[in-house]
Amino acid sequence: MIRQISVFVENRPGSLMNVTQELTKSHINIRAVASFDTPEFGILRMIVDNPEAAKESLTAKGFVVRIHEVIGVELKDEKGNLNQMLAILADGKINVNYIYSFVIREQKAPVMVFSTDDYESAAKILAGKNVKMIEEDEL
Repeated sequence: MIRQISVFVENRPGSLMNVTQELTKSHINIRAVASFDTPEFGILRMIVDNPEAAKESLTAKGFVVRIHEVIGVELKDEKGNLNQMLAILADGKINVNYIYSFVIREQKAPVMVFSTDDYESAAKILAGKNVKMIEEDEL
């Protein structure tokens, strides 16, 4: 599993920058980022090099932050690989709540990050189909 931080931010100019600025000041490296919005606020989901320090730093500045486990799957950059992984999960009756990717991994394949309601079953199904899952220390 990979730990992800979720930060609630207002939908207004500069709100995302306030989060990244605080992480920069705290020497936290952002490895992946995805933003999901509603009319009043957004949820900024990030994979960072030190989730606990990121949470501590952002919470001290008044941000609401949660740490969640997500699954990271390494997929070769080839046509159809994402669809194949999603088909494996669908066949196993695993729901994907959200998904995003990151590719900044020197000499390594991109990683798809996703959330599900049943991590244990998802991991077992993917492993059974020889899909490479990524741990935090491999990022």
